[in-house]
Amino acid sequence: MTSPNDPIPLIVRDDEAAGSGNLVAANVAALRTLFPEVVTDGKVDFDVLRELLGEALEESEERYGLNWKGKRRARAFALTPSLGTLLPSEKESVNWDETQNIFVEGDNLEVLKVLRRSYAGRIKLIYIDPPYNTGNDFVYPDNYKSSLGNYLNLTGQSGGDGEILRVRLENQG
Repeated sequence: MTSPNDPIPLIVRDDEAAGSGNLVAANVAALRTLFPEVVTDGKVDFDVLRELLGEALEESEERYGLNWKGKRRARAFALTPSLGTLLPSEKESVNWDETQNIFVEGDNLEVLKVLRRSYAGRIKLIYIDPPYNTGNDFVYPDNYKSSLGNYLNLTGQSGGDGEILRVRLENQG
């Protein structure tokens, strides 16, 4: 993982580089660069921004998207800076000196915030293993075992009393 040409720098928690950065401040700065007249005293004037965008602005409430309860709160939390740091574990790694891969374990959002700042433009793939049904916290049903008779009934291949309604059974699912 480390090499003489690309050593991993030592970063302490109080160093600004240790955090994920202030994404909101960066977004406001980007808007100020593109539209200097919309930012006053560090705040965005959306009325002026609407005027500048004209017909390119989507005002409709109806649109396609992924929505869920708590989305606004989740988005606000995603914008908060992270103070997390990545700590390499050479003992748990395989071929530490040669590999270009890293395994990161932690809270998904916090890890993504830290990676965004430290590894922007350098990551080819992120695989997130969702933490469903960990410990005794069973949030999602994950036991889909069923008998053949129940399957045939649910798929309309048998009647309520178990009689076969079709000659050719489709039980290979």
